Order: sequence, then C-alpha cells, then structure tokens
Amino acid sequence: MTKFFDRIVCGDSLDTLKKIPDKTFDLVFADPPYNMQIGKRLKRPDDSKVYGVNDKWDQFSDFEHYDNFSKTWLKECKRVLKDNGSIWVIGTYHNIFRLGYYIQNLNYWILNDVIWRKNNPMPNFKGTRFTNAHETLIWASKNKRSKYTFNYQSLKCLNDDLQMRSDWTVPICNGKERLKKNGKKVHSTQKPESLLYRIILATTNKGDVIFDPFLGTGTTAVVAKKLGRRYFGIEKDRRYFESAKERINKASIIEDDYLDTLQNNKSKPRVPFGSLIEMGLIKPGTILFDPKKKFNAKIMVDGSLKCQQTAGSIHKVAAKMMGAESCNGWTYWHYQSGKSFKPIDELREKLRPAS
Repeated sequence: MTKFFDRIVCGDSLDTLKKIPDKTFDLVFADPPYNMQIGKRLKRPDDSKVYGVNDKWDQFSDFEHYDNFSKTWLKECKRVLKDNGSIWVIGTYHNIFRLGYYIQNLNYWILNDVIWRKNNPMPNFKGTRFTNAHETLIWASKNKRSKYTFNYQSLKCLNDDLQMRSDWTVPICNGKERLKKNGKKVHSTQKPESLLYRIILATTNKGDVIFDPFLGTGTTAVVAKKLGRRYFGIEKDRRYFESAKERINKASIIEDDYLDTLQNNKSKPRVPFGSLIEMGLIKPGTILFDPKKKFNAKIMVDGSLKCQQTAGSIHKVAAKMMGAESCNGWTYWHYQSGKSFKPIDELREKLRPAS
C-alpha cells in the first residue's frame, strides 16, 4: 500500500489505475484532457500565434472515443476512493457537461459545482464569442451516504468570516509559478497552486492521501506536500513528469505546528444551555456579562436569561442587547470564575465527550 503514498509515476493512467487497491485514497483531484477540438491554428489580430491547447494528449478521434476514456477513468477512480472520500473534476464547456453526465451515471453524489473565475483570462482575439473567463469544477462524494470531509469553519475563516461561495476568483498560473523552458510554457494548462490550496484545505485533513490521475507538472502533489497531506500521481508525458518531480522535491512542508485547522461546530455534539444547569455546572441566579461588562443577565431555573426588560434564550437576549438579528450567546455571555472572566462556551466543552 505504501508504494502509492508520496510517490509519482510516469505511465498511462488507465493502466496504472488498475494496479491500485480498492479504497486507497481520501480525495481525487482530476484535471483530465478537455478534448478542446480547436482544429486549425489560432492567431491574434497581428497574425502572431496563440499558444493554446493543441497537444496530442488532448486530441480524441470523436466524442465516443472521449466518452469511453472518461467513463473508464471515472469508474476506476471511484473504486480506489475510500467510502467517505470525494472527487474534484475540472473542465471547460468542451467537456464538463459530458463528465458530469458520467459522474452521475456512476452514482457519485454531486455536492457542488464551483466556478473558477479567472481575473486574467485569455481574450477572445476574433471577437466572435464571449471571452471564456472561467472553468467549472464538480465536487462529488463517492456516494450519497458518504460522510465526506468539508472544513466549513476553515473555509469561512479563510474568507474573512464569510461563508465560502461556489464562485472563486483566482488568477491563472503565471509569473514565477508558471514553468517555462526556453521561454515557452512547459504545460499549456498548468493550474495555479492557490486553486489546489483551497480545494485541499476544504476537503481533506492532515495526513489524508490525495490522488491525481493526470498529474501534469505536479501542482496537486506540491500543494498536498506543503499542507501535510500524502499524495500519489500519474503522468504519461515524460517532460511533465520530470518537471513535476523537480517541483515536488523542492517543495517544503509547512511546519506541523501550523497545520491545524478549525474544527467544524456542526461536527460536535449539541449541548443545550439548560444541560449546564441540570448538571450543576452553573447555577440559577448566576450573573452573566457581555464581553465588555456593559450588560448583565441573571440565569433562571429553566435556562432562560433576564436582562433589563428582556427575557429569553442566551442567543435571543444577546441579540437584543446588541441590536442584532442574531447572536451566538455561547461566545457573547461570560461568567466570573474566581479571578478569571470566561465565556460560558468553556462550560459546554466539559459536557462534550473527548474525541
């Protein structure tokens, strides 16, 4: 099993996939060929060449050829995915709808489609269509019953305490991050590390194993390594493989002390405020204070609070005092414990079973 951890191999994905044991990986990130169907060479208005995606690995004889290829790797990826694992698949309008069709036919359970909005897309030089400024990602669990990972609180923190939306503005890979040789891009569709950072942070935990069946120049493995995850990748093209190996060897893992992420509140057992009173952790008549000790409230025998002319739950009374529609009473209300001033949330933690 360990031969599929922290390694990349140069070979055909469909052949290598068959050698991987069932239920090996926690997450799959797949950036498959897009089957772009560009045809003739693209040129700018000044007659200079546009270096788009016209590589041989992206060329298929027809839709049937591409569909059979897609069904095969999607089926194999589901087999090697753990029961509570999930998969991300990225594509453009050329292929994402076909991939979504087969993802559903294989009984994956689609959780979200995410729009990656590029703030620096390639323009439409001929002016015959809208500028293609986004790609689409499909996030799906292995099946409807999967208890997949989603680090909601970490994503919210990453986004300045706002829920992370399904439209992400991330620049395309450029600058020093873009691999070049003799002035030309090594890979035409190298993905930015920032995109994989968000995906891996959102849907895996430290130590999880991430698989990329179309590794390219190694972005998935590089970010996985930095974030303290394990990885396995397959790349057919020897040039891409060597570039990926070099990038991975140079990548440094973030110190273990800094890899902890916020625990999801919803993953913790619910503890009503009244349970604290029933268990004797706090007594009726105890006075609670807001963080600045501007307001105080008394605890009633039924777990309600009375503050000035307001009575109700810890959340309702806190919201009233703040003049807000809602408020988390667990972090708003504090109690005096000796010389310490503590949030009542600390008492709630005493009733939760140790993880």
